[in-house]
Amino acid sequence: MKKKLTAGFWEVIAGIVLRNRITILIVVFLLTVFLAFQWKNVGMTYNEANLLPKDHPANKDYTQFLNTFGEEGNLVVIGVKDARFFTPKVFQAWNVMMTALKKNKEVDLVVSINDLKKLRKDTIHEKFELVPLMDPKRELDQAYLSSVKTELFTRLPFYEGLLFNKKSGSIRGALYLNKKIVNSPIRKEFILKKLVPVITAFENQTKVDLKVSGMPYIRTINTENMKGEIGLFIGVALFITSLIFYLFFRSFRATFLSICILIFGVMWSFGTLGLFHYKITILTAIIPPLIIVIGITNCIFLINKYQQEIKNHNNQAKALQRVISKIGVSTLMTNMTTAIGFATFMITGNELLYEFGLVTSINVITVYLLTLVIVPIVYSFMDIPKEKHLKHLNKNYLASLLNWVDHVVRNKRTTIYVIYGLLLIFSVVGVSKMKVSGSLIGEMPKSASFFKDILFFEKEFNGVQPLEIMINTKRKKGVMKASTIRKMEALQQTIDSIPGLSKPVSIVNLVKYSKQAFYNGNPEYYELPTSQEQAFILSYAKNATKNTKENIMKSYVDSTGQYARITTFMKDSGTEEMALIEHKLLDKIHHLFPADRFEVKLTGKALVFQKGTAYLVENLIESLIFAILLIAGLMAYMFRSWKMIFASVVTNILPLCITSGLMGYFGIPLKPSTILVFSIAFGISVDNAIQFMAKYRHDLIHNKGKIKKSVLSAVHETGVSTFYTSIVLIFGFAIFTLSSFSGTIALGGLISVTLTFAMFANLLVLPALVLTTERWNGKGKYLDEDAFNTLKSQMEHQESEME
Repeated sequence: MKKKLTAGFWEVIAGIVLRNRITILIVVFLLTVFLAFQWKNVGMTYNEANLLPKDHPANKDYTQFLNTFGEEGNLVVIGVKDARFFTPKVFQAWNVMMTALKKNKEVDLVVSINDLKKLRKDTIHEKFELVPLMDPKRELDQAYLSSVKTELFTRLPFYEGLLFNKKSGSIRGALYLNKKIVNSPIRKEFILKKLVPVITAFENQTKVDLKVSGMPYIRTINTENMKGEIGLFIGVALFITSLIFYLFFRSFRATFLSICILIFGVMWSFGTLGLFHYKITILTAIIPPLIIVIGITNCIFLINKYQQEIKNHNNQAKALQRVISKIGVSTLMTNMTTAIGFATFMITGNELLYEFGLVTSINVITVYLLTLVIVPIVYSFMDIPKEKHLKHLNKNYLASLLNWVDHVVRNKRTTIYVIYGLLLIFSVVGVSKMKVSGSLIGEMPKSASFFKDILFFEKEFNGVQPLEIMINTKRKKGVMKASTIRKMEALQQTIDSIPGLSKPVSIVNLVKYSKQAFYNGNPEYYELPTSQEQAFILSYAKNATKNTKENIMKSYVDSTGQYARITTFMKDSGTEEMALIEHKLLDKIHHLFPADRFEVKLTGKALVFQKGTAYLVENLIESLIFAILLIAGLMAYMFRSWKMIFASVVTNILPLCITSGLMGYFGIPLKPSTILVFSIAFGISVDNAIQFMAKYRHDLIHNKGKIKKSVLSAVHETGVSTFYTSIVLIFGFAIFTLSSFSGTIALGGLISVTLTFAMFANLLVLPALVLTTERWNGKGKYLDEDAFNTLKSQMEHQESEME
């Protein structure tokens, strides 16, 4: 004989849990200790986020560039715009600072006005020699410094755009770090313990404001900011969720129990990161607070169910068993859908998102299992809740809310559908206004001092984000052919004409400077030599590069002379602007460099990041559809009804549409952080739909197929949990708006907005749709007999499967 529907697999689980309480607690403790030992493997990342799969063409081009020329992001720039710079006190302090930095083993090369070299023709030995711009024996009086400034600004165009802005008078120095340390912890040590202190000392001594930038500096300070926010988010998440939990339940012991479970969840999340040897990135940094926000909903469902059972029959043993057996499967499904929302990031082919999706999805399930066993076990050692702890179940505002929902669903379904349609139209219009942003620095904290410094360098030197062009001449020493140099010069003129790009630097600059030096430093001759001049000038130029430690051009041609690079820097640009720049450059490249004789590739961190953003946007729909299909598949197994799946999916797609529309109206672009919103929000928002559907299906059997009665009883039964969990999740994700990172702010804010609309959608739209769809094939107020018998048979079959 079939067991009752309340019997079966989950009652067996309940029995195992309650009979082996001490053993399970010991296992949980041992697992926690094991995972705590894995924390030693968790460290901060020292690389930028790579949003592309490793085998993507843009990644392959960038890897080839790095293999040929080494790490590109090794430049740190120190800038100043102050009329006092060329005064003895300030210039001497600058000299001391740059000399101190030059002595560090982490620094390969320093290019600064105080020890700048210039080319000079040695007619006796027929070569160029590098000589100091400034006489080291000369006293730094005002007259001498003024003459240095004049010579720099009028006679050294080679350094214009690199070390000074002739129009504004701003100055900068360049530090080229050892390429081997750029992606290692040594970089952090140098930036924080050597660079920052000498910058601070200079500013304190002179009262002159220095601007510091460059990718090594930005990445280091950014990482430190990110590290500081991890503790902030965990602390605020625990405080906010526990406060809201207490306000709902008015029970210190329930709140304390929930906090303990969440702390275990956080410890396990760090342990999982360590177990996989993953680093803390901008995404994995938010996993612990995410687990707190998501994990508290399990506590709400289980504790709320326990208290409802106590209120109904005051039998603790029966209540604890039903906590597991009654809602074990539905909470499993809700956590599975949430985990699926995160797991879909694993199919993007991106390593960063793969790690985030894997660790988060695993920990969503583990914190569910923790809650499922810990809540009943701990309550089994406690006294039965007192009447004051159950008062929240009868709160007037909740009763009023649910009565209003009951009235609207009964009598205003047409109004609900009209509002749904209008919101959908509103959303579609907003979506048409959405833009894509692939800014490398757009995800960084706008309030940080280094961000203001970035804006300084964008204004004065057209940016700090490197854009590289690698030219393969397909023959050794092909770079120094006159025809190749002329082609590179033509390309550099195009780069110079594009707003948003800085003055390009390549071997061409040295060739032009060589001609100027050949004509005794006359700046009017800063140009490419004619064919008649070239033989003489290039023979001189060969000897100018012997001292590689002081040669700024050493990294612009490879050792074989087959490969050359042109480096420019770009302002913070959106995806559309970057696409226009790329198109213009590629057109010129194709025109100048025939494919049969040259292979030219456009690359660099900024371009790779832009392409990564475009790649993620292209995969957004794919991953979201995949999440919807997987979740629909789970619901199909659970409910075996296309009408239930249709109602749940349609209900929870609306909040995503509204959020997309709002992004369009408010000018919030699609970017790596905001792209994450949709799969996460859908996976979470559909949880309440599953809880409602599970209760509705159960009530259909109990009420002999009465549709409206079952829908409304499900609304009243699950409405409290829907309201509680939604409020906690909304405020929980809102904590991310405390971040200094704009991407994290957008992520938290948009998910909170989505879940707000999802709460009302699941309270109003879902019950209305169920009433409507169930009656399509029904006979008015009752589910038809065939459908009722099928439902009953399916539920019995599922129970027997689980046994």
